[in-house]
Parts: sequence; C-alpha cells; structure tokens
Amino acid sequence: MQLLNQAVVTEHLNMQAAIDAIEELLHQQAAHPNWVKAPERLVIETFGEDKEHSSGSHLSMPATIYDGKKEYTAVKLVTICPDNPSRDMPTTTAIITVSNNDTGEILAIMDGIYITQVRTAALSGIATKYMTKPDCQSVAVVGCGGMAYEQLNAVLTVRPDIKTVYLWNRNHEGAAQFKTRFARDYAQWDVEISVCEEVGDAIRDADIINVATRATEGLFSIDQIKTDAHINAVGAYQATMKEIGNDVVANSSMVVVDDLAGSRHEAGDLIQAHDNSDCTWTWDDLSGDLQALVTGALKKEVTKSAGVTLFKSVGAASFDAAVALYVAKQAEQNSLGTSIDW
Repeated sequence: MQLLNQAVVTEHLNMQAAIDAIEELLHQQAAHPNWVKAPERLVIETFGEDKEHSSGSHLSMPATIYDGKKEYTAVKLVTICPDNPSRDMPTTTAIITVSNNDTGEILAIMDGIYITQVRTAALSGIATKYMTKPDCQSVAVVGCGGMAYEQLNAVLTVRPDIKTVYLWNRNHEGAAQFKTRFARDYAQWDVEISVCEEVGDAIRDADIINVATRATEGLFSIDQIKTDAHINAVGAYQATMKEIGNDVVANSSMVVVDDLAGSRHEAGDLIQAHDNSDCTWTWDDLSGDLQALVTGALKKEVTKSAGVTLFKSVGAASFDAAVALYVAKQAEQNSLGTSIDW
C-alpha cells in the first residue's frame, strides 16, 4: 500500500490528466452505466451553535469503478471547516482510500485536498471546453479562496489563448494574495492579472466567469455581464446557499450540471430559482448534464447557441474516484510515496 501526502499528489497530478480521467469516466458511464456506482454522499452538519464555532460539514463519499478488467473502490472523507482560514489552515480537509475490490486490498491512502481542488476545477475545465467559444480572451475569478487557483488553471488549460484575468474577493487582501501566488505557482500562464474593487468591474468584460463562494444571494445580475459570457459556478454547495442570481439562471441559454441527482439536493442557485414564483426557470429548463455534453447527447449545435451559458457543479464521488484511481495507479506503477505493509 502506498501512502501519498499532499506534496506527492501535487507533484504527480496535473490538470490535463484530471480532465482526461474525468472525460474517460463520463464516456465509460454512458457506454456502461453499471460500471460506475456512486450513492448519494452523506453530509453531516458540524457543530456551530456557539460563538466559537462556525457550522461546517463532514462528507462521506464512496464510489466504485470497473475499468474493464478490475473493479476499484474509492472513498473520500471530507471535513469543511469555515474557521480554518483564521488558523492559517485550508477550509477543506480530505483523505481518500483506493482499494481493489477483487481482493479488498487497499492500494493507496492519499491526501484528498488537492484532488478535491483539481477534480472540481477539471469539471469546470471540461464545461468550458465544450460550452465556450475557442477565442475567449478574458476570465473573471469571483471568490479567491483555495478552490479558485485550480479553477483558473483549468480554464487556462482548455483555453490557453486567454490573456487577461480579473479578480474580485470580498476581502481585497485575499485577491491581492491570489494574484501574487498564482503568478508564482502557475508561471506557465502568460496572463495579465488585475485586482478589482467591485465585482461588476471584474465581470463586465469577461468571456468566462469562475464563481466559488459561500454566498447566500446572487452576486451579480444578467445586465452586468457579456451577452455571451460563460459561467462556472462551483460554490453554493447547499440548498440554502446562492451565488448566481435568478435572473442570470433564467436568462441563460444553456444550464448544465455535473451531476443530475446531486444538483437537485445541493445546487442552491438552481433550487432557489426553481422554487421562486417570480423566476421563470424550472428544472424542466435544465439543458442536461456534463456526461451528455461530453458524449454529444447534447447536440453540438445547441452548445454553440448564442447567449449566456451556465455550468453548475456540486461534485460527485465518482469524479473524485476517477482522479484518485489515476493517482493510485501511477503510485503503484512508479512506487510513489511511501510503501507500507498493512
């Protein structure tokens, strides 16, 4: 069994590999629906009933994948701790186990923080690849927390001609830190990064808008963005959260989710739009999911239609499993990390 800490996972997992692993999974699911199994994740709200604790959550996310030769199980355990930034610790902590279902042998135990960030971003990268025009020139980052780095990296991976990045964060210092860190750690991208005082300044000229926040109401309106902008929304992961306004949802020419079942329970933006009697959008207006987009079940001519497009991600255990399985196989083949007897 291989033990893989965050440094090892980060060194041996790149964005293109994650995108490829998830696209392969989506094709596999379409061709062989029984090869991938991922029950709805268990979410437990953590204690937040006093002034010393902000309510977070613990998630248990199992999935099995049969690759045509063997079946594997990956289980991710996640704890979301809203108070951690004040402790100089990541908001999301996670660990993943990967095992061989033929024998029950655990192949790898790995840090799941980076995998969570990369697989979430890879989903946005895939959506951007299929839902945006090839000549996009600019991207806005709304919310500059830990997830935002790989979100931007994913968009630049599939749209490498982008030259301008606009940043906005409720805490201006957070955006400034993002700019410094991204320029240092992602030097492969030749982009000009600007920190904006207002969210409207960041999104006004953006071809692509990445949103990753814990907001509880829409952060911008449809008249503040370009008429053909594409939005990747990966925050608002609970029904009570919302970062994309009802008017944006209702006026999007395409709305695509990563996981059909999960979005009905967790995509706060869409749940609240559907439930609001003043909003014209309902679940019947959903265009489809990422699998349909990648496999072509959502017709190409539809994805090229004019207008704002919206991708909403809530995550699913199968996506973590696909990326974790890639890392585990690399570890087994190349003796990565620390090998121990169990």
